[in-house]
Amino acid sequence: MNSRIHIPVLLSEMLTALAPISGKCYLDGTFGSGGYTRAILEKADCTVLAIDRDPESIARAQIMKKEFNDRKRKHLIPLQGRFSQMYTLAKTAGYSTVDGVTLDLGFSSAQMDNPKRGFSFRFDGPLDMRMESSGMTAADLVNTASKKELSDIIFYLGEERYACRIAKAIVEARKIVPINRTSDLAALVRRSLPYSNYKSIDPATRTFQALRIYVNNELEELEHGLDAAEQLLAPGGKLAVVSFHSLEDRKVKLLLRKRSGHDPNPSRYDLEAIAGKCTGFSPTFVNTLFPLILPQKDEIAQNPRARSARLRIGYRTEALAWRLQEKSNKIV
Repeated sequence: MNSRIHIPVLLSEMLTALAPISGKCYLDGTFGSGGYTRAILEKADCTVLAIDRDPESIARAQIMKKEFNDRKRKHLIPLQGRFSQMYTLAKTAGYSTVDGVTLDLGFSSAQMDNPKRGFSFRFDGPLDMRMESSGMTAADLVNTASKKELSDIIFYLGEERYACRIAKAIVEARKIVPINRTSDLAALVRRSLPYSNYKSIDPATRTFQALRIYVNNELEELEHGLDAAEQLLAPGGKLAVVSFHSLEDRKVKLLLRKRSGHDPNPSRYDLEAIAGKCTGFSPTFVNTLFPLILPQKDEIAQNPRARSARLRIGYRTEALAWRLQEKSNKIV
């Protein structure tokens, strides 16, 4: 069912930011279909550590490894796991630092176009949505969570204004029969909303997004992944992150702002930023306040998936990661 070719979003912009150099090591924390990894290896005779939590993606990486490792001075090292674990995974592979980290926070066409994975409402399939083959499925969530829990998940993670109405409809429907298929859930969401004709996005989009984020713990993974990238990047290394919705983009923006010392008046609820300001942590990133990089019109026309993409870039300083600076302060 993988009828579409996965087209990497903001590929040229990512390459410009990362600027691969022969002999260096780079990390692709979301290998997916391998678009970014391939572009990096084509650009320079370097090493790429390719991480993905999806076993199917790692299988694709193993195939690509054979292609590139036959060429001199180009090395691809697939590593199965979460990008939040990149520091440990890289050290296991023999690398204590890397010269660039890239993250594409969307899910791949291979995942979306496979009905068995349950990511998309475009196909009928089991309501799964797991990027790994273990843990709670989306079906488990919608059939066991309370109405308030479902409402909060859909409202906060999907930014869906009709979250309460959708949650109520789910709870009522599952009393009759469990909701185990993507098509059943999508139809239920569409019936729950006060409009039936849609021109921009399907009414089920935000609900499916919210469930996927929750099932895969994506926002917490992103926070830990950014911390790990800060710790792993060598001085002068680049961080390039492509996000696809405001929740992700906000986390990347705020972290780069705080860690570059450009958050002079942090929120009183942001304990990390306050700690950094009070203890005088040295900035770990620089040049992070340039305009947000968005896709051009021609890319959106060629690849509609790019319309919501956003690229943010950070350049690593020589300072210790904030976590290590905090330890040093405590020791002193």
